[in-house]
Amino acid sequence: MPKSKNMVSMYKQKYNGHRLRIGRCSESNRIYHLTTTTIHRHPYFSDFQLGRIVVQALRYQHDQGKVHSLAFVIMPDHFHWLVQLGSDTSLAKLMSTVKGWSTTRIQQIVSSKNIWQRGYFDHALRSDEDMQSVARYIVANPLRAGLVENIGEYPLWDAVWL
Repeated sequence: MPKSKNMVSMYKQKYNGHRLRIGRCSESNRIYHLTTTTIHRHPYFSDFQLGRIVVQALRYQHDQGKVHSLAFVIMPDHFHWLVQLGSDTSLAKLMSTVKGWSTTRIQQIVSSKNIWQRGYFDHALRSDEDMQSVARYIVANPLRAGLVENIGEYPLWDAVWL
């Protein structure tokens, strides 16, 4: 029995998330731009208190030496994070820890079973990519989204250079 195009599309969206992992590797001391989104792109982090929980999760990983955090921004429904991976963690473990820790704390405030979509996007920076340009791109997200007119007005970001 042939499937409709819509059914095939839904199947691909639901069951091809594993494709994000193809070719993924975690290299110690490598710099990565990481992005993940909330479930159904729900804007949980429009609430400053919930956004601060994610900031705490990211900073904890830095403080524990799992990563060297270079820049981040928490948007209403996702975050971007520029990190240098430490020697005793992997991308999968890092993102699982951040998502799990933040979910546990957010669920104490809002009644939601899931906070994050499965998976995440990662981009390993090449040697010819300028880290500061990537950091500027990351922290400028609230400006491009029209959330603020000046990055200083947006509270949920940080960068080692700025």
